[in-house]
Amino acid sequence: MAPAIRAHDLTKKFGSFTAVDSISFEIEEGKIIGFIGANGAGKSTTIKMLCGLTKPTSGVMEVAGFDVAKHPEKVRENIGYMSQKFSLYSDLTVKENIEFYGGVYGLSRNELKDRLSWVIEVADLKGRENLLTSDLPLGWRQRLALGCAVLHHPRIVFLDEPTSGVDPVVRDKFWQLIGQLSGEGATIIVTTHHLEEAEFCENILMMHLGRIVVNGSPEGIRKQFSDLPLFEIETAEPLKVFNMVEQESWITDAAIYGNNVHVYAETQGPVEALDEVLKKSGIADFKIVKAAPTLEDIFVKETRPKGRAPNV
Repeated sequence: MAPAIRAHDLTKKFGSFTAVDSISFEIEEGKIIGFIGANGAGKSTTIKMLCGLTKPTSGVMEVAGFDVAKHPEKVRENIGYMSQKFSLYSDLTVKENIEFYGGVYGLSRNELKDRLSWVIEVADLKGRENLLTSDLPLGWRQRLALGCAVLHHPRIVFLDEPTSGVDPVVRDKFWQLIGQLSGEGATIIVTTHHLEEAEFCENILMMHLGRIVVNGSPEGIRKQFSDLPLFEIETAEPLKVFNMVEQESWITDAAIYGNNVHVYAETQGPVEALDEVLKKSGIADFKIVKAAPTLEDIFVKETRPKGRAPNV
């Protein structure tokens, strides 16, 4: 089976600034893929190039089997796109927005009737069809925007920061809807800077400064980096322990996770050295164990500058 998306040496420059720096990847059909990275990493620019919304400086892209540069109209027929900024018309009602996008996608009257009912149901907007979109809470507006983006049953759906600004409960419901779309066969591409959302994806591409620094499944990435010199200090005084280890120049990074402290230390004998530091500081009740890295640990390790990281 041909990949749903293929990119080779994809590059985008804005003057002297390189937003996307010669990246290559393939995405299998029917998968949920996450582009993960901080703001400015190049995620949204990559999505816009794949959708044909902006031209690459160089490189080749195929989406749904079509060369994006040569057949942009064929690409648009096969994709749905939800932009980072709210894409609906605030002065139209819920129903009017759905009908407008149904017309844009060329749906027949019967098709539009069926899909309108579907969007109303999945967006939890039954009884609110005649409300102005501007009067809806953000979470409902986001679900409505997603429903409008997939009215025409696209093979591939691009979602650019779809959960930005919504609360955790709404975010969870939104990801349930993404899972439903994937179960129906759609390929879903999601950009986000929320690393916890990577767990919902079957494969993730971590981006930093326009490049892909890590690529794989969440489980596969954790296995790949399982030997990181990462340690967890179990203690009743996490803040005090954190302040102690932060003073040590040989500690590369440290962070508080709940009641524990994660320490990243590329040095010989880190457990013994940590034990000595904490005992000298008068902390008696603690335990040091080798920690399995989280995706956040891995992302920080792969994106921080060489040498000691800034305080967290």
